[in-house]
Amino acid sequence: MTSTNGPLSRFRVLDLTRARAGPTATRMIADWGADTVKIEQPPALSEAPLGGPRDGFDFQNLHRNKRSITLNLKENRGREIFLELAKGADVVIENYRPDVKHRLGIDYETVRSVNPQIVYGSISGFGQTGPYSGRAGLDQIAQGLGGLMSVTGMPENGPVRVGIPIADLTAGINLAYGILVALLERETSGEGQWVNTSLLEAQIMMMDLQAARYWMDREVPKQEGNNHPTNTPTGVFPTSDGLINIQASADHLLKRMCDTIGAPEIYENPDYRTNEDRTARREQINAEIAAYTSKKSTQHWVDAFAEAGVPCGPIHDMAQVYGDQQVRTLNMDPEVKHHRLGSLKMVGQAVKLMRTPQQMRSATPDLGQHTDEVLGEIGITANALVELRAAGVI
Repeated sequence: MTSTNGPLSRFRVLDLTRARAGPTATRMIADWGADTVKIEQPPALSEAPLGGPRDGFDFQNLHRNKRSITLNLKENRGREIFLELAKGADVVIENYRPDVKHRLGIDYETVRSVNPQIVYGSISGFGQTGPYSGRAGLDQIAQGLGGLMSVTGMPENGPVRVGIPIADLTAGINLAYGILVALLERETSGEGQWVNTSLLEAQIMMMDLQAARYWMDREVPKQEGNNHPTNTPTGVFPTSDGLINIQASADHLLKRMCDTIGAPEIYENPDYRTNEDRTARREQINAEIAAYTSKKSTQHWVDAFAEAGVPCGPIHDMAQVYGDQQVRTLNMDPEVKHHRLGSLKMVGQAVKLMRTPQQMRSATPDLGQHTDEVLGEIGITANALVELRAAGVI
């Protein structure tokens, strides 16, 4: 087992996940030290891994800090070995379609029968029950069904997907959060429980103010492009050499912004007295502001607005993000050593713990790299391992 003193090092996780949402959840827990055993199909049964090539950027970033074993869960002996592993585990995480775990005989009730303390985490596309539960659920489908695409993009261009798999990622983060809550609750009850979420639920949760706006005001939000849906001026403005984000909808921030760009008449205009007035005349006030910001460079305005206390910032591509002087201080690109690929930069965790920080303990393992090691920990002998391989169980 990989040595660690991370804050979750006392927990063992059995990782049955594939694609992105499930592996995001297991990565969240593995990064904080949990002994996370990724269970994959034996080489003869393995298809191209979801998440791209095993040595590719996506797979390597999703599966660091884990151990890999191979186990054919469709074989009775494979299922028996899984349940033996589950006896000593704290957490099982899966993101099959809801019926698959039952068909394989590795569902929550079955695992609970051998380990009542197990915390069993599930991610699905649309939920464990309901008319869509059996459908294949992918990120972009959830973005559309959950309302995000209806408020994203320019009004004249129709709905637009967000440029990251946000439903996958938030479902994974939410499941990890729920599992940690269940582990804390277990400390008082002594019992585990089933924790589940879905891409659809995660996407609706992320709609947040837009969903609350619908329920409180019965207003169906629309696309607003780069403008804030209810606060003005907030958006993207031209500079002499590019674009800049400015958020100055509060009255005091509007005054600071107008003083900084040398346009007190905008702040003093009675048509712009309140935020509601400004939002009603959004195109007009934005055009007036743009006439001033377009005269000087992005860097000029970033510096000037920072000094004035007006929230603003450049619009970076990924190379500029990692080159930014602030980002360089945040350890968002920790390094891990891979035995074949060399030194690799990973995407760091956004949360920092002072005494027990995230550690890059190990790179993404090769397929089945730890099979003998992990199965040896539950008493399977070297001779038995040979027989299991010959039978296609591992």
